[in-house]
Amino acid sequence: MSKVRVLVGTRKGAFILASDGARQDFEVSGPFFGGWEVYHLKGSPADPDRLYASQSSGWFGQLIQRSDDGGASWSPVGNDFAYDGVPGTHQWYDGTPHPWEFARVWHLEPSLEDPDTVYAGVEDAALFSSSDGGQSWHELSGLRQHDTGHLWQPGGGGMCLHTVILDPSRPERIYVAISAAGVFRSDDGGKSWSPINRGLVSGGIPDPDATVGHCVHHVAMHPSAPDVLFMQKHWDVMRSDDGGDNWTEVSGDLPTDFGFVIDVHAHEPETVYVVPITSDSEHFPPNGALRVYRSRTGGGEWEPLTKGLPQENCYVNVLRDAMAVDSLDDCGLYFGTTGGQVYASADGGDSWQAIVRDLPAVCSVEVQTLP
Repeated sequence: MSKVRVLVGTRKGAFILASDGARQDFEVSGPFFGGWEVYHLKGSPADPDRLYASQSSGWFGQLIQRSDDGGASWSPVGNDFAYDGVPGTHQWYDGTPHPWEFARVWHLEPSLEDPDTVYAGVEDAALFSSSDGGQSWHELSGLRQHDTGHLWQPGGGGMCLHTVILDPSRPERIYVAISAAGVFRSDDGGKSWSPINRGLVSGGIPDPDATVGHCVHHVAMHPSAPDVLFMQKHWDVMRSDDGGDNWTEVSGDLPTDFGFVIDVHAHEPETVYVVPITSDSEHFPPNGALRVYRSRTGGGEWEPLTKGLPQENCYVNVLRDAMAVDSLDDCGLYFGTTGGQVYASADGGDSWQAIVRDLPAVCSVEVQTLP
């Protein structure tokens, strides 16, 4: 029977939750890197034992950790920059006069085919890659040097590159999302980039045709339909059917179209999940009722999924990287909250259980399906 491994990054360490295919009982390991913020923890699709973690601290800076045994042990990699903090002394800074500063790694995206290749989306917004398992890093500088760069602004969490999507059908195509700049696509492996934000409308931007400046919270893609993208924006749930060239709103009958996470069912490319949040000033579920909303039509028509979730006095948030799906036959969904709960559904969202409680605030949730 297949197994699942749920990788959880929190404000005070990382945790690994393991279960068999029934996904009813989970063994909890951790905390790893206790006391450190772990913004993201993700496994390689090419090697189930290879994990990468983004570990940071206000005292000691940024570390990248790597495990080659499924999280049983960890080693820091490529971290000559971690304790220095002086711009220009390592590849994470470029040493130029403009005020770009490396703050942290928000997102790690391993290659679909090579466990030693991994991408890092960082703050201030930039994209790095490593081809040696994280030992050394190279900036894909065409993104940060894009001629719209002077128009990018930080969102509430900073000017972060938080989403990296690799197109399984086109090895040279990469998508990234930046808060608050928008979505960018490269069709040449990261050498050059194009903003793909046509159709996005954002408050505070007077120009309806603005190519950048949009606060995108998360983007998701189903691997069998790589031209279809779903977006949770700072207000509005959006969809593109042409690789991001054009976007249309699919918020439909959601109680609020503000939120952070969005994900797609493992086997149903038109089944999409979001977690609505009251507003950009009230980061908790509407009326204190935690609900995941599902659309089986690719957006527009949404149904609340509530069984097993608290429906009163719940004032948690679900951050942008804190939802994931497994690939078992009955697709499982997982999400974590700022209250330290991780919820799981083994039936596509119809029912939920808290598989762990009282963790530190959850920053990210990723899932590996194991043989």
